[in-house]
Amino acid sequence: MEADRRFAMAPFAAPGIACVVAGGLVAAATAPAPSTHGSWAAAYLVLVAGVAQVALGWGQAALAPRLPARGRVIAQAGTWNLGNAAVLIGTLTGVLTLVDLGGLVLVAGLALLADAVRGGVRHGAQSRRWLLYGYRLLVVVLLVSIPTGLVLARIGPN
Repeated sequence: MEADRRFAMAPFAAPGIACVVAGGLVAAATAPAPSTHGSWAAAYLVLVAGVAQVALGWGQAALAPRLPARGRVIAQAGTWNLGNAAVLIGTLTGVLTLVDLGGLVLVAGLALLADAVRGGVRHGAQSRRWLLYGYRLLVVVLLVSIPTGLVLARIGPN
């Protein structure tokens, strides 16, 4: 992978991997006294803030016809991480306004990421088209899960 494409992935990979590790640590720390919030936080850190973030960064780096400018990559990663932090903190503290704000920030981040791969696979590689479909499916699944999560934050145990 060329240097520019590595840079396009790095701001997603490093915090994403850190979130996977943090999720594992939360799961280990809360295992002796399981709680709804502890289990949710561990899963959220691993799946959304971690694995999804790495997949989004890798997908953009590999599939964008033209890489976004460095400032935009930083904005995308920053938006994704800020939104996840707001959702996590808001959920754990019961501040639903913060959860809602985090959800909106995540939607904005996904819009920026989806826009970056608009126009197909770089160099028109037909064999990679299925990866682009998979990337778009990930974005759609995340977009559907955001309002679902906002509703569940309101009806779930506090």
